[in-house]
Amino acid sequence: MIKQYCPICGLKAKRKLIYQQNFKIDQINQDVFSARRPPDRIHYKTVQCQSCGLVYADSVLNNNQLSKLYKTSLLTYQDQIPDLTKTYGYYLKKLENYKVRKNSLLEIGCGNGFFLQEAKRQGFKEVWGVEPSLDAIKQAPKFLQKHIKHAMFQKGLFKSQSFDVICFFQTFDHVSNPNQFLKDCFRLLKPGGLILAINHNFSSFQARILKDKSPIIDVEHPYLYNLKTMRLIFKKNNFEIVKIASVFNYYPLDYIFRLLSINLSKPSQLLTKIKLKFWLGNLMMVAKKNK
Repeated sequence: MIKQYCPICGLKAKRKLIYQQNFKIDQINQDVFSARRPPDRIHYKTVQCQSCGLVYADSVLNNNQLSKLYKTSLLTYQDQIPDLTKTYGYYLKKLENYKVRKNSLLEIGCGNGFFLQEAKRQGFKEVWGVEPSLDAIKQAPKFLQKHIKHAMFQKGLFKSQSFDVICFFQTFDHVSNPNQFLKDCFRLLKPGGLILAINHNFSSFQARILKDKSPIIDVEHPYLYNLKTMRLIFKKNNFEIVKIASVFNYYPLDYIFRLLSINLSKPSQLLTKIKLKFWLGNLMMVAKKNK
C-alpha cells in the first residue's frame, strides 16, 4: 500500500477522517476494477484535507498492482454507450465557443473508442486514445484499434505538443498521481490547447445525501474533487480555468435506480427506454494551456 497526501496542499496539510476502510486487500480482484460495474460499496480509508477540502484515500495499492487490475478489467457498460456518447458529444461541441482547433484530439481512458468516433463525426481530423483495458480495446472497431494505445497514461506515449484537445471522462478520479498526470497533459497540449474533463463532484447533492452509500465513494477513486479543488489543482499545474460547472448526463431510469441501490430484479422495458437528463453529481472542467 502507498500512503497518500493532499496533492494540492502537500505533506504537512492536516486532514480528518471521513470513512474507515471497509474491505480486506485480498478482496480486490478484476471484477472490482471493471468500469461502471454495479456499486459494491468497497472503499479505502477516506480522509479530507482540512485546508483545501480535497477528499482522498489514505493509502492505495501501488502502481504495479493497479496497472495489472486495470489491464484485466472488463468493459461492462455497453448498454450505456449511446447515452454517454450523447452527453460527452454535447460538451465537446461546446468547445467551439472557445475557438477550438480540430486537428488532433486525445482521449485518456477511451474504453472501446465510442467518443473518438464522435470526435471524428464532429470534424476532428486525427484522434487517439489511451486505454489500459485489453477487453475494451478488443471491442473497438478494427479501424480504430490502431489509434488506441494499450497502456496506463504515462510519459513517452506521444510527442510533446501533439494535441489541440485532451479529454478524460470519469477518469481523473482514478488517477493516483494527479499532479504528474496534469503535467503530462500540459506537455502534450499545443499552446492554446484545451482540456475537457468530466468527473464526479464530491460536493454534489447526491454525494452529500448518500454519504458513504454514494457510488463515488469507491476503491477505484483515490481522489474525489469538487468545483473548488478541481480549480485549485489545475491552477497548480499552470492551466488557465476557462469554465467549470456542474453538468448533466443522459440516463435511463433503470440506471438511476441501480445507482441508488434500488433493487429491480426485472426492470420493465419502459424503464430502460425512458431517457432523461439528470444533474446527478458530475462536474465539467475546460482548461487551457497558455504557454
